Amino acid sequence: MWYWAFKYVFLGPLLRVLGRPRIEGLENIPDRGPAILASNHLAVMDSFFLPLMVNRRIYFLAKSEYFTGTGLKGRFQKWFFTAVGQIPIDRSGAQAAEGALISARRQLEKGELMGMYPEGTRSPDGRLFKGKTGLARIALDTGVPVIPVAMIGTNKFNPPGSVLPRPAKVTVKVGKPLDFARYEGMQGNRFIERAVTDEIMYELMQLTGQQYVDIYAASLKDKNKPAAQPPSASAA
Repeated sequence: MWYWAFKYVFLGPLLRVLGRPRIEGLENIPDRGPAILASNHLAVMDSFFLPLMVNRRIYFLAKSEYFTGTGLKGRFQKWFFTAVGQIPIDRSGAQAAEGALISARRQLEKGELMGMYPEGTRSPDGRLFKGKTGLARIALDTGVPVIPVAMIGTNKFNPPGSVLPRPAKVTVKVGKPLDFARYEGMQGNRFIERAVTDEIMYELMQLTGQQYVDIYAASLKDKNKPAAQPPSASAA
């Protein structure tokens, strides 16, 4: 109930006024049945604008920190992200990736739409980064179609590090479904998973017009983190 209330009563109207969103290729998303919407990831608001423009409910995986906060703010944050269709996942530890894949499979088995970001994290500079193979594993295991989705302008509406949105035009482009039936029975082969992932990223590059970079976005973020400073003599 809260999902539809946010979409049509609370958050949706505000996003429509500030973002003036439009969608192209909506007919490529099926009216029923499971599918993976594979999107580039420019801003937090990607997970809000895409559901706003699609008539069906879309589920996303979100880091568990959004659901474990304390106090009034923590309770509100947990309620809010649950209400808008986010599924908490633990991104720490060796089993984190497998837990995320299991959560995604469960939704697809229910016939739902699953929104996923193959880059694994938001782009740090607006370019399109190398995709991780988890999405390909799910697609090969379940046999569901993968639909490429381009989010354009959300990084201007919600620049990295910003709290309040800035009026900017947002466009959602939906590509034609990708069918990987030719790889049936080959799931678990890391070379096939990489081939599927690269095909998805190529389609996203074509849809978004972004420059493609053959490194992981997380690697660049880690590289740009300031190094820890050694304690000074006075502190010692």
